[in-house]
Amino acid sequence: MAYHVSLECVAKTDTGMVRSHNEDFIAISPQHGFVVLADGMGGYSAGEVASSIAATVVQETLEERLPALFKDWTRQSNKQLHQLVVESVARANASIIDAAENEPQFHGMGTTVVVGLFHQDRLVLAHVGDSRAYLLRARQLRQVTRDHSLLQEQIDAGLITPEAALHSPNKNLITRAVGVDRELEIEIHEHITQPGDIYLLCSDGLSDMLSDDDIAATLNEFGNDLESACGTLIQRANTHGGKDNVSVILARVLTVDVKSEKLLDRVLKWVR
Repeated sequence: MAYHVSLECVAKTDTGMVRSHNEDFIAISPQHGFVVLADGMGGYSAGEVASSIAATVVQETLEERLPALFKDWTRQSNKQLHQLVVESVARANASIIDAAENEPQFHGMGTTVVVGLFHQDRLVLAHVGDSRAYLLRARQLRQVTRDHSLLQEQIDAGLITPEAALHSPNKNLITRAVGVDRELEIEIHEHITQPGDIYLLCSDGLSDMLSDDDIAATLNEFGNDLESACGTLIQRANTHGGKDNVSVILARVLTVDVKSEKLLDRVLKWVR
């Protein structure tokens, strides 16, 4: 049965141990039920410009449009929710390209993006690049995004094993990015959530420094306190080298009210 969702969210970002400035950007809105993480790339300050534009445009688009959509929810609204998330990332893509065209010093900038939008018992998850989303459920961690990277393509083609990929020099060669081309392919999926689920969004500054087993162990050890879990993940990434900026968003799914469904609603579900 569907339920109205409430989120417990914690987000932290850190420069790491090597980089001189932070090109990651995060935005969360437990009130509207969404989280956004972007990891910028580009010379000088261009990376942080791209990531800040992306996260800000996605945030503003969702905050502007979601209240009306939720207020007048219909059978078609779920499809519209997907379209809205895609549109928010597309707007971010156009805004970054426009900024680069108007400011030569920003030429070539781009960013990864991962967006999670929670509503009732669903998560709409969209991403571009190699920033990731994970799900911790019943103490088991599972990656729920697929990296848009050269290395992932090599793994999929059987050219390299996942174990060998951990030590590959091609880790950070991504095949998609926001702000690089007017035509952008955005991957989007819907997941059914459960009360108690913890979703982790992170930049590769975390996933390159810690294995999935390390991440799972940390979440299972500190999962009752998301603030401590978030800080410990960043601390452990830095202890393992901190070669990049490290950003982490943790969102725990909580239920606050079970949705009562009319008979007609239940019947319509069977005929969709």
